[in-house]
Formats: sequence, C-alpha cells, structure tokens
Amino acid sequence: MIIDYDRTYFSPKDVLECGQIFRFAPYKDGYKVYSKDKACYVRADGNKTVIECTDGDYFYNFFDLDRDYALINAKALSFDVPILKRGCELGKGLRLLNQDAEEMIYSFIISQNNNIPRIKGIIERICRSLGKKRDFMGEEYYTFPASAALASVTADFYKALGAGYRDSYLAETSQRIAREGISELYSLDSVTLKKRLLTYKGVGPKVADCISLFGFGRRECFPVDTWIEKLYREDFGGTLKDRNKINAYFCEKFGQEAGYIQQYLFYAKRENM
Repeated sequence: MIIDYDRTYFSPKDVLECGQIFRFAPYKDGYKVYSKDKACYVRADGNKTVIECTDGDYFYNFFDLDRDYALINAKALSFDVPILKRGCELGKGLRLLNQDAEEMIYSFIISQNNNIPRIKGIIERICRSLGKKRDFMGEEYYTFPASAALASVTADFYKALGAGYRDSYLAETSQRIAREGISELYSLDSVTLKKRLLTYKGVGPKVADCISLFGFGRRECFPVDTWIEKLYREDFGGTLKDRNKINAYFCEKFGQEAGYIQQYLFYAKRENM
C-alpha cells in the first residue's frame, strides 16, 4: 500500500531524527521504519512524503496523519517566543509519532544516559535475539519482542548485549509487565500515569515523560533533558535548577500543546549549535 501526504508538515528526516524513535535506518531515498512487528519505507518525493507499507491503517495512525499540524504550528507561533518561532519555521515538518507503549517503556529505559547510535544498537541486538524474523521489501528485519520474551532471559543476557547498568532495569521491568500487563495504564490521567510509570525499575521523571508522550499519546507532557535545561536557562532566562520544576514551568506555560512545543524547541536548539 502507498500513502501520499503533503511534505510541508511531514519531513521524514525531521520526524525520525528528533529522538522520539530508535528503530529506523536509511534506505534508498528515505528510511525503513520499524514498529512492533511492522515495517514501512518512508521517503520525501517532491512536495509529497510517500509511505510504502503492507498495513496502511497502522502507519496512517503511527505517523499521526489525521492531525492538522498547520494548526499546531500556528498555535506554537502564537506564544511569540523567539526560539520557538525558529523551531516552528525550521522544523515545520516535525510530527509526534503514535508508538507502541510497551516498546517505548523498554526503549526509553535503554535511552537514559546514552547516545542514539548506542541506543539503536542495543535495541537492534535485543530484537535480533528475542524478536521474530520478518521480511519487508526483500530484506529481513526482526520484530520488537513481547514482554514475555524479554522476561524470559536474565539481566546478564542484557549486559552481554551492551545494556550496561540498565540490564537489571530491563530484566525486572519486563518480568513485571509480563505478569501484570499495562492495559490499566491507558485509562489513567497523565499525572497518575507518570506516577505509576515511576514505579517501574529504571524509569525516572524524564523517561516517564518520554513514555507518556511517545507511547501513550499524552501530548501535554514535556520531557526535560540536558538540551531543554540548557535552552531554559539561555533562551527563557530561567533560574530553576530542579528538572522537575523546569518541567512544571514548561507544562504550565504551554498547556495541552507542551509535547509538540518541546519538539520544536529541541529542534531549534539542536540546529542552532
């Protein structure tokens, strides 16, 4: 199946390389993207972005194609913040993905105090070791493992794959999710969801916000990392030191659009370095 979309508000490069997803790789004129047990090929083609896949409904939702990002961009511009204006202009093609919540829990546990190439490598090795082999466009890939599969191995297994100190986090959290599931988390309000996520081994405030934003679709969440902390001081004149308080500042300032705005701000700061 082929999906065509206006490229103005959908830049494959910007969407995939902004830190919200780790399972993608350059391919021909674009990227192959993997989510759960599915794959697609996405590329820019003139004024369109083209998605080739076997499950159109899944990737239509995955790339959030029902949402009008022109309105989101305009709302962000209305805050009249210089660095945010720059982010809206440079990163007009950014979108927030609707990703699988369980995959995001494990992915962002792996992401803490880590760099993107290493994160991608660890996740890929886990998929190859515990996922199932599939084929897409003549090439093999591996599905993201179910929690039961992740829970079937020890912390030493994850350490051998390069997870470092996160080995016990992956082992213990997968065992808990394999026992309990996460279905009850979807009905929680965002404040309660974050509190519950913080009870999982290896999930701190920033990781919880990332999981909430990218895995549970809570667009009012605003992850605060080193880049955002730097931006807060340099571009907002902030004096707070506690990241939880910085998070509260941005959430109050930007409300229901906070998650989108975090991506615009992150993009502007990164591109300006």
